[in-house]
Amino acid sequence: MSNTPKQKPFTVIYEDNHLLIVNKAAGLLVQADNTRDITLLDFAKAYIKEKYKKEGAVFMGLVHRLDRPVSGLVVLARTSKGLERMTEIFRKRNVQKTYWAVVRRKPPQKADKLVHWLVKNEKTNVTTAHDTEVPNSQRAELSYKVMGKLNDHWLLEVTPVTGRPHQIRVQLASMGCPIRGDVKYGFDRPNTDGSINLHARRLYFVHPIKNEPVVCVAPVPENPFWEQYLALDEPENVKDKNLDFLF
Repeated sequence: MSNTPKQKPFTVIYEDNHLLIVNKAAGLLVQADNTRDITLLDFAKAYIKEKYKKEGAVFMGLVHRLDRPVSGLVVLARTSKGLERMTEIFRKRNVQKTYWAVVRRKPPQKADKLVHWLVKNEKTNVTTAHDTEVPNSQRAELSYKVMGKLNDHWLLEVTPVTGRPHQIRVQLASMGCPIRGDVKYGFDRPNTDGSINLHARRLYFVHPIKNEPVVCVAPVPENPFWEQYLALDEPENVKDKNLDFLF
């Protein structure tokens, strides 16, 4: 593994002295694991080091995680103060998160709330959803609405209330709608690039230091399959496609 990443697989959506919010490419590992692949944290540190000509180590804290095959918004902290306060915002659920998911099976309702109790197998890295509470389970809640249909796929807007491992993936699969490309949770074949069609689209929170509202919107991955769904986000798609962030 190279110690200095050369090309960053993300775009910067928001940046100030305390926070760095990026649009992560699918396939990029967020935090180190046993693969020893270069991570988002490595790339982010290299970006800050080069941009500001910093000497020595660069501080970069991870506020939350995004699964490797998932694209979209990830919040990083450039200071310990920013990390502590943003972590608390996420812990208290004072952040609104919106995802886009593409599924091939029509959901049973146009809009609904899903509640499950999830158990993660650490050895297999697979989460199982249960309809009732079981030992060692965590309650998971999300809401979804159908935004539209293109060809033989459906675009869902998903708003998670909790933030459990693989939550959106396993909860959608549990209602019979696995995400396109997600063979781990029941889709019949993988995407050719190893991604799944789940994208962390929007974030809203009040800045922990500036006390100002922050709204971030992540453009979808630059491929024809994803881009065709922008038209289903009307009337927001026109502005979202051209603006990286809004205040």
